Amino acid sequence: MSHPVPIWKKSLGIFAVMFAAITLFKSGGVLFGPQSARDAVGDFVPFVVQFNFAAGFFYLLTGIGIFLGRGWALGLSTLLAVATLITTLFFARHLIAGGAFEMQTVGALGIRSIFWIIVAVVLWRTRHRL
Repeated sequence: MSHPVPIWKKSLGIFAVMFAAITLFKSGGVLFGPQSARDAVGDFVPFVVQFNFAAGFFYLLTGIGIFLGRGWALGLSTLLAVATLITTLFFARHLIAGGAFEMQTVGALGIRSIFWIIVAVVLWRTRHRL
């Protein structure tokens, strides 16, 4: 028997889809846009931008899954949290090695990590209601 998806879960799914759209737009602009787009962001870290772009598609899929109340969204949100934390560790190694970076990268990785950890924890805690 199918249960209706709670409004908070639909809202979370919509937010994740919006997060995906922003991520794909911003990282895609750096990766595939004109040189002026790359120049505008300064010392970006290529592997972080590449990860963000690839992850953006999973953000989108996960957001749709959350909105529709699909159980597999729990696994994807957990995967995104772990993958983002791993990318953050590689970024930290880049910093320790003296690599160039922009402070906005630090903030963006922090926001992404916190967001997907919260989503995964909330979905884990409410998994019997997916």
